[in-house]
Amino acid sequence: MVSSFCWGCLTRLRPTGQALLPPPIAAPRAASFHTSTVRYSNVLKKKNTIAGPPKYREAKSARMKKKKPTDRPRPPPVGERKAQRKRLVLSNPNALEVEDIQELSAETMVDSRLRGSVLALPLPMLTQLRAAEAFKPKQGWSIFRRPGTVVRRETLELARLFDKISGEGEDKGKSVKKIITGVRGSGKTVHLLQAMAMAFTKKWIVLTVPEPQDLVTASTGYAPLSDETPHLYVQNAATAALLSRTVSANEEVLKSLHVSQEHPALKSATKPGMTLEQLARLGIQDPAIGWNVFQALWSELTATSAAPGFEKNFKPRPPMLVTADGLAHWMKNSEYRNAEFEPIHAHDLVFVRHFLSLMKPGSEKPTFPNGGLLLYATSASNNPTVYSFEVALEQVEARHAGVKPSAPEFPQADPYSRADQRVLDAFNSPKPTVPKEGMLELQTLGGLTRGEARGYLEYFARSGLLQANINDEWVGEKWSLAGGGVIGELEKLGRRMRVSS
Repeated sequence: MVSSFCWGCLTRLRPTGQALLPPPIAAPRAASFHTSTVRYSNVLKKKNTIAGPPKYREAKSARMKKKKPTDRPRPPPVGERKAQRKRLVLSNPNALEVEDIQELSAETMVDSRLRGSVLALPLPMLTQLRAAEAFKPKQGWSIFRRPGTVVRRETLELARLFDKISGEGEDKGKSVKKIITGVRGSGKTVHLLQAMAMAFTKKWIVLTVPEPQDLVTASTGYAPLSDETPHLYVQNAATAALLSRTVSANEEVLKSLHVSQEHPALKSATKPGMTLEQLARLGIQDPAIGWNVFQALWSELTATSAAPGFEKNFKPRPPMLVTADGLAHWMKNSEYRNAEFEPIHAHDLVFVRHFLSLMKPGSEKPTFPNGGLLLYATSASNNPTVYSFEVALEQVEARHAGVKPSAPEFPQADPYSRADQRVLDAFNSPKPTVPKEGMLELQTLGGLTRGEARGYLEYFARSGLLQANINDEWVGEKWSLAGGGVIGELEKLGRRMRVSS
């Protein structure tokens, strides 16, 4: 029997939708941006293993592989790293030798015609400057054939000051005190070196404190000065180092001077006819009496006449030069502690107290009765921020300019800043009442002039370090790039090799 449905009816039937079809096998979904084959990965099932009894003499704990022993290098000996850090190189044999260069002498250091030129330091003087630790390792001494220094306006003023104090005029035996400040790289440390070189030329006595920071960082031993003054502390090792520098740098002058005063604290150690060089070596050999020896040496160097019974070998004492580089480290608490574990102020160290007392004018006689120069410099690269010290320097400048402390324009510390009054009192030096005693001054070093900068850069060219056509336009460009002739920045520009086109 034929079906009632025809082919045409069958073709008009609608196809079955996806929803009527049986669901496919469920597959894990993955993000459309994922690149891993999640659909084809086999999921690892955790095996259910039953731990059996351990085998005979078999440990169940985790086994750790032993590391192979490594050969560690042997550490350097004690003091070698510090010696390497402070190593000085004052000559470069690869640099060209500058022809017709003049040396620093009593005549050339006051010659204004040499302004802007470089004067070589005499070779015999290098030993004295090394002993006084006038050179710094990071200075550019190792790029020239021999060490030299540029003559600038401040150098000529300093040389004339040495001539006046050592001369026969009205300024003979005058005491001058200055604090040198300036931006980083302005030549403050080299200015102190120039002063030492001039002092050695004039046969002065030079006492230096090259690193004031070492006295307050608790890196040297200390002890109470005496039972009567337990709040003051002495540093025997640092005092012995000061005496060693003084003897090494001024040995020739100290050997020509003899003891002329009585010293009760060293009565058993001193002998009649002893030279000052032998007196200073007592404190080097026995640091326990170093501070007493230094006090005796200071009284001998500032003596104007001999005590009764010591007139035989007495000679007039030469002027003195006292320098310290990095004064701000003495204007705060040190790293030392007292018996109650409280910080000790730097002014309670007798070494620091003595050198700070030199800034004040003398009461009955000048600080340097035989004449002298006091030069303390600040540091811009290693300088702690001490608000009291900044205010004290402003007061020194205002006081030297003639501004009275009672005037409204006189700088005062902020009452809410908790300024250290001890620091302000250390620089509170009134007008001296003793003749030939100068006031404490503040001298700020700036950059070189264009003429001085040209002479300085020409020295680089003559040494073979600079290959350029040095003219006024080129010097003006480098002078501007150096922040207005800052000598430290000029040195960086001059030591780069330039090929002239």
